[in-house]
Amino acid sequence: MRKTLFPAILAGLCIGLGGTVCLSVDNSVVGALLFSIGLLTILAFGFNLFTGKVGYALDNPPSYIGTLAIIWLGNLIGTSLMALLLRFTRVYGTIAPKAQSMVDSKLGDTPVSILLLAIGCGMCMYIAVQAYKTQTSTLKCVFVIFPVMVFILCKFEHVIANMFYFALCGSFTLKTLGYLLIMTIGNSIGGLLIPAVSRLVPRDNV
Repeated sequence: MRKTLFPAILAGLCIGLGGTVCLSVDNSVVGALLFSIGLLTILAFGFNLFTGKVGYALDNPPSYIGTLAIIWLGNLIGTSLMALLLRFTRVYGTIAPKAQSMVDSKLGDTPVSILLLAIGCGMCMYIAVQAYKTQTSTLKCVFVIFPVMVFILCKFEHVIANMFYFALCGSFTLKTLGYLLIMTIGNSIGGLLIPAVSRLVPRDNV
């Protein structure tokens, strides 16, 4: 369990790092670009990120669901730890109001909207991770950065990033947990969509 949990905690810290820099800049495009440092670090060091692992559930035995649950928990611990540490820095006063505005918008949204936006994010995450795994070119990092920028700029819902934003604002309530569950389901559906369709529909090389 430790071999799964600890890399998941580190992944949560990395996403918290990405969220911090994204909140620290005023330009949304630059923020989306810099947020990708989180996923790039996770992929480079082999950390465990729920949204990066769930897309491979079809390639693993049913026990993989338990592994995903541990990763989800580790990501929650990591993002919460990053949020807690930031409260003791001067950076917190700058990014907290921005995070609160984001959280208010998310919690004011409907469950259906949250689910659909989470599905979009899950697709982007699978594209990014799979590209990193399969590309041999030195440009493979670019294939990670663009999907991340897409889901940030489109305001798609990333459950782990939102764990960080909610923790930063101290917004853990029953409603928050319910929305995190909806985001988890949406990210899972989105992450599994492309590999599931690929299994059902033969593909021609283009």
